[in-house]
Amino acid sequence: MSNRVACETMTETAPHTLTLADLAAGRLGTGAPPVHEPYWWAAAPRQKTDRPALPSKADVVIIGSGFTGLSAALTLLDKGRSVVVLDKGVPGFGASTRNGGQIGSGNQKFRVKTLIALRGEAKAVALLREGTHMLDYIEELIAREKIDCHFRRCGRFRGAMRPAHYEAMARDMEDLKRVAGVESFMVPRSEQYTEIRTDRFFGGSVLPQDASLHPGLYHAGLMARVAMRGGAIVGLAGAKAINREGAGFRVATEVGMIDCSQVLVATNGYTDSLFGHLRRRIVSIRSGLIATEQLQPGKIEQLMPGGRVYGNTNRVFYYFRAAPDQDRLVWGGRAARFGGLKAYSHLAEDLLTVFPDLGHVGVSHVWDGTIGYTYDELPHLGRSREGIHFAAGYCGTGVSRATYFGHKIALQMTDDPDGKTAFDDLAFPAFPVRDVAQLAVPFVERWYRFRDAMEK
Repeated sequence: MSNRVACETMTETAPHTLTLADLAAGRLGTGAPPVHEPYWWAAAPRQKTDRPALPSKADVVIIGSGFTGLSAALTLLDKGRSVVVLDKGVPGFGASTRNGGQIGSGNQKFRVKTLIALRGEAKAVALLREGTHMLDYIEELIAREKIDCHFRRCGRFRGAMRPAHYEAMARDMEDLKRVAGVESFMVPRSEQYTEIRTDRFFGGSVLPQDASLHPGLYHAGLMARVAMRGGAIVGLAGAKAINREGAGFRVATEVGMIDCSQVLVATNGYTDSLFGHLRRRIVSIRSGLIATEQLQPGKIEQLMPGGRVYGNTNRVFYYFRAAPDQDRLVWGGRAARFGGLKAYSHLAEDLLTVFPDLGHVGVSHVWDGTIGYTYDELPHLGRSREGIHFAAGYCGTGVSRATYFGHKIALQMTDDPDGKTAFDDLAFPAFPVRDVAQLAVPFVERWYRFRDAMEK
C-alpha cells in the first residue's frame, strides 16, 4: 500500500475529535471524547506513588497541599519550623492545578463604591491596596524561587456585555485609581479589535498589571521548593480528626497519627466535616474548564492581539486565555450540575458566541474543580477558638490570594509582626443554614443566568 493510500485510509477510519460546535449543541457522540483531566497535567503530571511513611511528629501539620498550604510551608520552613503537609488525594489533585491560571489582585469582586458602602472608606482602601500587594508578592516569590511556570504580567481585558456595563466599569476604574492607585484604561467598542477580535462585547476595561501563569508548573515548583527545604508532603493521607494533646495537637490520618504544636487547615473549596469552624463558613462551587486542540499558527494572535487574559461582566461570568505554551484556548466558567460531557456544553456555547468561526475546532481536555465561597465574598485567615489556624475563601480569585494568605498565616503562626493584614479584624460570618446554602448553589446560578439573559 502506498503512503498516500495509507494516509487516506487512516483519515477515513480514525474518528475526529469532538468539536466545539458538537459540544455546544450536545452532540456528544459525534467524535472522540476529550481527555477528562486538567490540560495543565500534561506538563506537570500528578505523582501517583504509594503511600509514604507518615512522620510521628512535626512542629506544624498543614492539611491541604494547594497553593495556600505550600506557600505557608515555605515560609514556616524558612522560619526554622519542621512541617508536614497532608493531602487526602495525590498532592495537587485539587483546585490549585485545576484553575485557569489567571492572576489578579482580587479587586474585581466588588465595585469600589460597593466596598466602601459595606466596609467604610478606610477599610475599603486598605483591602484594595493589599490586593495589589498580593499580586506583587506572587511575582516576587516566583522570581526568588526561580519557578519556571510562564508567569507574565500580561494584563486583563474585561469585556462589557452591555453598553451600561461599559459605563459602570469606567466609573469603577476611576474610583480604583483614586482610592488604591490601580492603573487601568478603557477600550471603547470602536477600538476593541486592538485587544480582541470579536463583536460580542461593547468595549471593555484593561488592568495592565494582572498576570497569568501555568498553574500545574507553579504548583510543581512550590512542591519542589518545599521538599528542598526538608518539608514532607504526604499524599493519600487524609486527616480524619484533630484533637488537643496537651499544648499541641494530635492529627489522626488514614495512615496513622502525627503529633504537632500547630495545625493549619488550608482546604478552601475542598473543606469537609473535619474542621467545623471552617465548613460552616465555606460553600463549595464547581468551576469547569475546557481546552481546545492546537489552532493553526498565528490564529491566537489574530483572535487576541492584546495577548491578555480575558473575562466578561455577567453575573455568571466566563474567563479565557491562550495556553502559555501552545496555540490553544483555555476557557472556564461555572460547571453545570450534570455529569459527563454535558456539564461542559455551555462553555463551548459561550466560546462560540465570542469566536463563532471556531466551531470546527476540536476539544482536547475538559475538567472541573471546586472553589470556596464565603458568605461575605471576602477571603479570611486566622485562628479558631480551638487554636487551629486557617486561610480560605478566595471566591474564585485564588492564585494570588492563596499564595499570599499562606505566607501571611505562616508569619502569624510564628508571631512575626509582618503577618499583619487588613483582613485580620474582619468578622468571618457563617452561612445561616450552611447545608441549605450548599444545596441552593445551582438554583442561585440559574437565577443569575436568567437575569443575565434578560438584561438589556
